[in-house]
Amino acid sequence: MEPGGERDHDAMTEPGPEAAPGASVAAPSSPAVTAVPVAPPPTSEPVDLGRRRFFRQFAGEIVQTAATVAGAAQAIQRASVEAAAGILDPTTGAALIGGAVATPDGGPASPAATTALDATAATSPTGFRTPFREDGGVLFMIDQRELPGALVEVPHASAAEVAYSIRGMVIRGAPAIGQVAAIGLALTADRIRTTRPYARRATLRGASNALVQSRPTAVNLRWAVDRLMARYEAIGDLSEDGDAIADALRAEADAIVFEATTDHGRLATFGLDALPGAPEDVVRVLTHCNTGPLACGQFGTALGVVQAAHHAGRAVHVWVDETRPYLQGARLTAWELAQAGVPHTLLPDVAAGHLMATGEVDVILVGADRVAANGDTANKIGTYPLAVLAARHGIPFYVCAPTSSVDLDTPDGSAIPIEERKADEVLVIRGIRIAPLGTEVRNPAFDVTPAELITGIITEEGIVRPPFGEGLRAAHTAAIARWAQLPGHDRPVRATEPVEVGT
Repeated sequence: MEPGGERDHDAMTEPGPEAAPGASVAAPSSPAVTAVPVAPPPTSEPVDLGRRRFFRQFAGEIVQTAATVAGAAQAIQRASVEAAAGILDPTTGAALIGGAVATPDGGPASPAATTALDATAATSPTGFRTPFREDGGVLFMIDQRELPGALVEVPHASAAEVAYSIRGMVIRGAPAIGQVAAIGLALTADRIRTTRPYARRATLRGASNALVQSRPTAVNLRWAVDRLMARYEAIGDLSEDGDAIADALRAEADAIVFEATTDHGRLATFGLDALPGAPEDVVRVLTHCNTGPLACGQFGTALGVVQAAHHAGRAVHVWVDETRPYLQGARLTAWELAQAGVPHTLLPDVAAGHLMATGEVDVILVGADRVAANGDTANKIGTYPLAVLAARHGIPFYVCAPTSSVDLDTPDGSAIPIEERKADEVLVIRGIRIAPLGTEVRNPAFDVTPAELITGIITEEGIVRPPFGEGLRAAHTAAIARWAQLPGHDRPVRATEPVEVGT
């Protein structure tokens, strides 16, 4: 808690920058571009509490204004870009507070924001950015397989194309794939406005199934798709009103994007309280996989906590697991931290235990693809060993996950499906084969960390402590109630009753 006053838990915190809507699209053959890191602030400076309050005020006002623009996904996304520019440049942000954000017809943003966005585009591919943007009815996704060498955007016009890219790892990260799945389904509904009801039903049901099956472990994906399909069913799956169906799905997709911006910022603010040590001390954070804007949409979860601490003036150093076999840590987390100017060091996954044993790790922050009702957590493969080692060495181990990643319908980790991916991800690195022909491969994409190894689960409603069952249910209920207070915005309750778990 900040000295001198109670923490403002309802204020939103900083969403991270994304690519400007007018940014150029890099061709797959574009030459490699080296990211230019921003110089970090001196580590001797104390935490700037006024700066932290500014971030909350800025994000709260600018994104709240965007929320009043009904049915305008691009306006919401533009507001996220403007908020991003303000986070990395508080002077620009201060000029934007109270200014125009977006017109009801999705018109241009304020001049100050446009200048900031032009500057971001001019330095591509450096700069924190989100993994997707929309322009002219097309969803553009950054091809994360090409980073950090090149910034390549892939266009999508339907749910089928989005499902293909999710499966192919063009985009990854549970919160991000939930958002793009919602937008993809809305794009398909828009394309079939005039289709006959039976054909429309078959198309939407087929598209929703393809999306859900594209990454079965990540619960955000099914959560987002189920929300859109619930809106469709509420209108009537055989309704003749294709316009009403398309508009309803578009509005729900917009709401999911907006909620992610808000919730991840709140999560990051709560996460600041989990960081150990005195405010003037350097906190050494170990993280695994990628949990920044590329994985989450507008801000980040575990990496969002790091970014919020860095910009609040807390000295942070991040140990970045390379994250074999897909190297999300080496390729993506290190790239995002460089853009944010956060000091970091890359290390082989197998070196993490050595650093813990030598007292060089203060806290471990990881994300989650699914949190079961009892707190068992599925995350990128290699997370479970970190939790075991953290318990051995007495190091706090936190899972950073919005309530959209909490699956109250799954009683424990044994019920979480674990995706197995293709062998080439292990056998081949950047086109070079590293094992003999005929080598057998097991490539589980995730593992499950038992709840008893988790210090706390950081959500947008606060930090849930063990035992987790009651706290996770309370956080889920609180999130629904908070969104219900916003006029015209309600988050659907799950169709099934939450399972009962021991607390």
